[in-house]
Amino acid sequence: MRREDCDSTGSDTPGSGRRRRAHCGWSWAVPRPPFRSAAGVAPAVPFFLPCAGPSLSRLVRLAMAALVCTRWLPRSWLCRRPGQGCGRHYRAALCTTLKQPLAIEEVASRAVQPHEVRVDVHFCGINFADILVCRGQYQERPHLPFTPGMEFSGTVLETGADVNTVKEGDCVIGVSILHGMAEECITDQKNLWQVPEKVSLREAATLPISYGTAILALEHRAHTQPGLAWEGRIVVLGFAGGSIASVPSNLLLLKNISAMGLYFGQYKQENFTVFSKSMSSALQYCQQGRIQPHIGAVFKLEEVNDAFLHVIQRRSTGKVLLSLK
Repeated sequence: MRREDCDSTGSDTPGSGRRRRAHCGWSWAVPRPPFRSAAGVAPAVPFFLPCAGPSLSRLVRLAMAALVCTRWLPRSWLCRRPGQGCGRHYRAALCTTLKQPLAIEEVASRAVQPHEVRVDVHFCGINFADILVCRGQYQERPHLPFTPGMEFSGTVLETGADVNTVKEGDCVIGVSILHGMAEECITDQKNLWQVPEKVSLREAATLPISYGTAILALEHRAHTQPGLAWEGRIVVLGFAGGSIASVPSNLLLLKNISAMGLYFGQYKQENFTVFSKSMSSALQYCQQGRIQPHIGAVFKLEEVNDAFLHVIQRRSTGKVLLSLK
């Protein structure tokens, strides 16, 4: 860089791909490799930095350089390094008004707390419960605005000082009421489970809600056993059909059966051991090939409203996923 004369001016050369401009101590500069774009070509994006001089401190120059780089360098270079939570942004689906389409916005990242983990999200499951949350019709009603997404898969970017269950680089699945429909998610370490090597992140994202609920219902609540006929059990675990079904009490008497409910998410607070076992079992069964998730459709983050509509209109024949990559 060099200081230009105060009356020096530059001009744009059509088709040259370069620009030069100078005004009283400010000069254009072009970043050099390794600053490369997503397409693998070094960007020829001009930016200016203050020239060296006694009136400008080194701190000011570094601050401006960071600001310029944040704007022009590819997010893959800037935003995927652990320990740098502050000052970065990532895309997320936001519910700002109930019963209205979600918006895709840039969200400021934050530092992780000692017990928290930062996850680079690859896939997020779409559940009917997510739609109910965004309509204000779910059991839990978060304050607006919020990012929906109850289940996700990805890789660990950063861990807090007290985290001992996962480490940087681990493939994980996560379960939470919110935050999954974003490029990045910060969650408590208790909400994460490591994904076995033989299970892909795409498959893993289908497991927590659907398979976790089914396993907990069958193995814990219904206590299914070989020769599943006398003294049967009905487990109520959701109303995806839209209407709340009823069970005639006379059938409970005549058939010697019992009816019980299952609120899957409540087990995280009331009996975490049972909840965690259902997650581990789902991953184990998938690794063993005992369950083979069927993925009906995959949408991009910016297509999240189309994904919701796909579920609402009952066009899905398997799990619907959002891809964050």
